[in-house]
Amino acid sequence: MEVEPLTCSIGAELRKVSLAAAAVDDDLLAQIRALLLKHKVLFFRDQDITRAEHVAFARRFGELEDHPVAGSDPDHPGLVRIYKSPEAKVDRYENAWHTDATWRDKPPFGCVLRCIECPPVGGDTMWANMALAYEMLPDHVKTQIASLRARHSIEASFGAAMPIEKRLALKAQYPDAEHPVVRTHPETGEKILFVNAFTTHFTNFHTSENVRFGQDANPGASLLLNYLVSQVYIPEYQVRWRWKPNSVAMWDNRSTQHYAVMDYPPCHRKMERAGIVGDIPF
Repeated sequence: MEVEPLTCSIGAELRKVSLAAAAVDDDLLAQIRALLLKHKVLFFRDQDITRAEHVAFARRFGELEDHPVAGSDPDHPGLVRIYKSPEAKVDRYENAWHTDATWRDKPPFGCVLRCIECPPVGGDTMWANMALAYEMLPDHVKTQIASLRARHSIEASFGAAMPIEKRLALKAQYPDAEHPVVRTHPETGEKILFVNAFTTHFTNFHTSENVRFGQDANPGASLLLNYLVSQVYIPEYQVRWRWKPNSVAMWDNRSTQHYAVMDYPPCHRKMERAGIVGDIPF
């Protein structure tokens, strides 16, 4: 197996490796897991694998989960179909920086995303290193956010365009989750800036340490949240991947954000993603 880092901060392409083989090879799987922790997102070309092999590889890292809005393959639960077409313009909720499903109490460990069909140009995906984003924050900001917690909502994101009855039913099924603003990676011990497009507000900002007058609470809290969310925009924290059919990306959802660039209408883009169940952030 050959390993080629793609930037100085995040991402590596692995060559001369088959994910179908890795699914049944403990040593190879252990190497891939170690590289995932190091580079945070891994890329593979020419993975002409079946859906069953895709699922088998992802399941070696944990149980898989469905998505309440995006549809799954009926024969392979946990394999979510992200199919975009020129006709389906209303389902294009993708061009935002986010960490997958932080509206869950247990956001995913990671995902394995395979390209089925893509436009000849455009439709790239970007990832950002949120451990580095935290590391580079000014010390006084790290101190201020050390104990902060925040809410993450599916209602305010995927549910926003739904009729109110359907939106409220979605929220009842998936109540807003609360997570630390700075989470600790359970395997590497890294501190990670853990706010994204699903984050709506802090839940414990309004204390005497932070609030002297009303303006310290609002817009004080929202300005701080916007500042933290904006750290993902810094190019030095990012990698960008150009898709081809049978290309695969696997990322550590605990320490990254990603952005699916929506610059390809009127072309098709068909992706299949296996999301791996995670744990409660701490």
